[in-house]
Amino acid sequence: MDYDYNFGNDYYKYDGPIGIKSTVYNILASEQSQDDQPGMEYLMNPLPIFDNPNYKGSGKLKDKVAIITGGDSGLGRACSIAYVKEGAKVVIVYYDEDKDAFDTEDYIKSLGGECFLIRGDITDHGFCKFVVDETISKYGHIDILVNNAGVQYQQDSLECISDEQLDWTFKVNVYGMFYLTKEVLPYLKSGASIINLSSVTTFYGDPQLIDYVSTKGAIVGFTRALARNLALKNIRVNAIAPGFFWTPLQPACWVAEKIPSLGADSAMARGAMPYELASTFVFLACDDSSYMTGQVIHNNGGQVMG
Repeated sequence: MDYDYNFGNDYYKYDGPIGIKSTVYNILASEQSQDDQPGMEYLMNPLPIFDNPNYKGSGKLKDKVAIITGGDSGLGRACSIAYVKEGAKVVIVYYDEDKDAFDTEDYIKSLGGECFLIRGDITDHGFCKFVVDETISKYGHIDILVNNAGVQYQQDSLECISDEQLDWTFKVNVYGMFYLTKEVLPYLKSGASIINLSSVTTFYGDPQLIDYVSTKGAIVGFTRALARNLALKNIRVNAIAPGFFWTPLQPACWVAEKIPSLGADSAMARGAMPYELASTFVFLACDDSSYMTGQVIHNNGGQVMG
C-alpha cells in the first residue's frame, strides 16, 4: 500500500521496501542494475560526474604520495583526480575493473598528473603488503592513505544474509582497511593522513544493509581508536560518512526500482555526484585539517544531522 506524506510544501510517497520518493526530488538516474560488485562505472547511465572543471588546484598536496583503494571509479576516482590537481602522485588500488582504472589513468594523464595502477584483492594481507612495497619502490614515501574500497548487498532481513556474504563484506570493508593501514604505518611520518570511508547508514541504520552498516560502524570505531593511538606522532586519522552518491556501488547493490528514489530522504531532496565529495578528501589530506583527528565528516545533503 502506498501512503502520501505532506512535509510543508513538499510531497513524499512511501513505497514500502523501495523507500520514500519525493515528488520534487531531482532524480539522478533511472532504474538500472549490475550483476557484480563493486560495479563498473562505464556501464552507468548517466555516467557519474567525477571532476569539477572549475576546481583549480593550489598545490596543497604538492609532492605527496597517496594510496587510494577503489580509486578507479566512484568516490575514489573523484578523490584521485582532486589529489592530482593538488600536486599529488596517486597509487590507485582496484579489484578487477580494468576499463574504469585505465579510463581514470588516461584522465589523470590528460591533466598532466601521474598515477600508478595496482590490481588485486585487499582482503589478502599479502597483497596489501605488495601494494605498500610497490609504492615505496616507485616513489620512496607514502603520505596519505585513503581506505575507500567497499561492497554492500541489499537484503530484506537478517535471515537473508548468508555466512558467505557476511564474511566477504567484513573482509573487504574492514579487514582490507586494517591490513593496508597496518602495512602503511611504518612509512608514515609526521603530518601524514589516513582517511577512512564510513557511511551515512551507520548513523540511521539502513534496514536492508545490516551487515554493511555493521562494517561502517566498525570503521568509525577504528578511526577514533587509531586517531588517539597516533595523535602524538602527528599522524591524523579521520573518516567521511557520505550519503547517496551516484557511484557504481549503487546499481551493483540495489534492486533497479530503488535507484530513482535514492537520496530522496535527504533534506536537500537529491543525491550527489562524486565530484561533490572531492574537496572533502583534499581537506582531510592537507594541512588545512592539521588540528583535526578522530572525526567523521558528514556529506549527506542533510539526511542525518548532528
